[in-house]
Amino acid sequence: MDQPRYLREEEDAGERLDRQWNELLQELRLAQTGTQILFAFLLSIAFTNRFQDADAFTHDVFAGTLIASALAMGLFLAPVSFHRIVFQRRLRDRMIPIAGRMAIGGLLFLVVAICGGVLLALDVVLSRTAAIVVVAVVLAWFIGFWYVLPTYVRRTSADAG
Repeated sequence: MDQPRYLREEEDAGERLDRQWNELLQELRLAQTGTQILFAFLLSIAFTNRFQDADAFTHDVFAGTLIASALAMGLFLAPVSFHRIVFQRRLRDRMIPIAGRMAIGGLLFLVVAICGGVLLALDVVLSRTAAIVVVAVVLAWFIGFWYVLPTYVRRTSADAG
């Protein structure tokens, strides 16, 4: 009988959980760094003279982008807190799926924050309508490569297996 693809013959359940946790941590390290840089950049924008003179649309986009960035960062850091609280309680089998969902949620908020940041920048150099259209294309690109393609591969792999 074939094992599910996430299982490896040479590893026991504990080793599999350790591997999955380490893989998730590597992914979170990458996502956290970019999100923290974006968040810091957004915080600095609010204190510029040009931003103070911007219209309500810009301020609203900024607020939504800053909040999305903070929520993304919170979800990317949540597995660390989760791990500290359940550490040595033999709950890794429950923690990893939840932490994985937190990472997916963080990616969702990160996409929103990236698109908001792109909209803020493009609104300065393009017409507002053109900026919104470009951001819609960027959003579709992210959805396609971050969600649709992996979901498609996962489903077609499950159907084949």
